[in-house]
Amino acid sequence: MKRLKTTLLMLASLFVTATAWSAPIEIKFSHVVAENTPKGQMALKFKELAEARLPGQVEVKVYPNSQLYTDAAVLQALQLGDVEIAAPALSKFQKYNAQLQVFDLPFLFNDMAAVDRFQKGPQGQKLLNSMTSKMLVGLGYLHNGMKQLSSNDPIRVPSDIAGKKFRIMTSDVLQAQYEAVHAIPLKKPFAEVFTLLQTRAIDGQESPWSNTYASKFFEVQSYVTETNHGLLDYLVVTSAEFWYGLPDGVRATLKQSMDEAIAYGNEIAARQDLEDRQHIIDSGKTKVITITDAERQQWVDAMKPVWKMFEDEIGSDLLDAALQSNQQ
Repeated sequence: MKRLKTTLLMLASLFVTATAWSAPIEIKFSHVVAENTPKGQMALKFKELAEARLPGQVEVKVYPNSQLYTDAAVLQALQLGDVEIAAPALSKFQKYNAQLQVFDLPFLFNDMAAVDRFQKGPQGQKLLNSMTSKMLVGLGYLHNGMKQLSSNDPIRVPSDIAGKKFRIMTSDVLQAQYEAVHAIPLKKPFAEVFTLLQTRAIDGQESPWSNTYASKFFEVQSYVTETNHGLLDYLVVTSAEFWYGLPDGVRATLKQSMDEAIAYGNEIAARQDLEDRQHIIDSGKTKVITITDAERQQWVDAMKPVWKMFEDEIGSDLLDAALQSNQQ
């Protein structure tokens, strides 16, 4: 009887082990934008690649449009193990590493090519892996594009937004940027922006063309001013506990899949930036304003002092490296 009990216990143990081994690893990927944005398409591409390469081993569940968490809440959710992957805007990481505020500085990068050079360079890669002590692992940078200003009234120069309320992400740099031109910055979740614009609770917002189009902000704003004043990129991030708890082979395959998905998303971002700009123009629902070089210089002169305000937190060496990326 004793031998029978021992055998049964061994079989039960083997059954539990086999069951645990055969169950796929669930990977919840939470983000805040629509599926037809570069980030939305990148997340779906990652799901496709990961599940194809690890059949039966992983199951990727993508939750767009803040279905699970806002960007403000998702990083804590990662640390608690409630979600495995997220891609918040870089602005959301200032409390984890103040140096990442470099990406919010106005008129720092000339274009997306400069952004790409900086992110792929040694300083950008160092930032990517700078939060492991906070249990966060950067998997890559995802582009969205340069930001434009949408509004209820025409905007050409900084004095045009004085006293007006603009939604911003949670960022001290962005707050200082708007205060520098005497506007009123309001930190609000992305999911609330359309309603805030529609009800005129705010006067405007800043986003790349793809977000302005995909989230239909242009339908409730009369003007979009093409300023290219700042960057909206994302950091694809996971938790250290989840990432380093994976089997080596699974982790390597997931990283390969993520690298390819990010490259795919960045290609879409570059193409969609131009396409969505044209879609907004073709809609006839809002007017796109192109400012002159002299008008743009007014914005630069008004906002550039923000760099000095955050130089000690970001580091002059990092600021210099970002400026150097503007040179091909």
